[in-house]
Amino acid sequence: MARQRRVTTPLALSVLATLSEAPMHPYEIARLLRHRGKDQSIKIRYGSLYTVVQSLESQGFVTAEGTARAGRRPERTVYRLTDDGREELEDRLRELVSEPAKEYPLFEAALSLVGVLAPDEVIGLLTERLRLLEVDLARTRAALHELTAEQRLPRLFLIESEYGLAMKQAETDWVRGLIRELTDGTLEGVDYWRAWHKTGEFPQEWTERDWAKADRAMRAESEVEDK
Repeated sequence: MARQRRVTTPLALSVLATLSEAPMHPYEIARLLRHRGKDQSIKIRYGSLYTVVQSLESQGFVTAEGTARAGRRPERTVYRLTDDGREELEDRLRELVSEPAKEYPLFEAALSLVGVLAPDEVIGLLTERLRLLEVDLARTRAALHELTAEQRLPRLFLIESEYGLAMKQAETDWVRGLIRELTDGTLEGVDYWRAWHKTGEFPQEWTERDWAKADRAMRAESEVEDK
């Protein structure tokens, strides 16, 4: 049975990965990660990073090996990766790369509840989202082009950006298609959705569907249990 991982956050993994190159202090780690553009994939906050380093030290994954001073700045504790830290880093990365994990994106959650809003309003909201996605796509492509063509940065160091771009492109295409289906009325159920918001009554045609009957049965059971 696989052992339980103690390093679960991307920020903690990024700290271990950076220290695998050389010992350094937390402020240097944060600056290096930002300089490399890792803050586009990992949420990096200086305050949180210091807390993460302390947690990693308490678990024996990093250890303090001295202090460093730059100019008139205060001394900072320098940390190095331990053997246990390297093993944890490598094993956790193997899991994340090989095993798909269920994630809970906010947009997906909003889509699951979007029936609360009227279809025409949703069309407008999605159109605005599409506009912002297209702007983001253009900006991301330009940044990648600069890094690869102008700065000659190897693709190895940009694969997470390429993945992010591919995901944004897929979302953009999907949102554009959904807008089209909502607008021309080809999305199954959109007419009932419109009627629901117009009359305020749940469509009669839906009440006879198996999923609606299952909902009513579940609610009835809950009412009995509450008595």
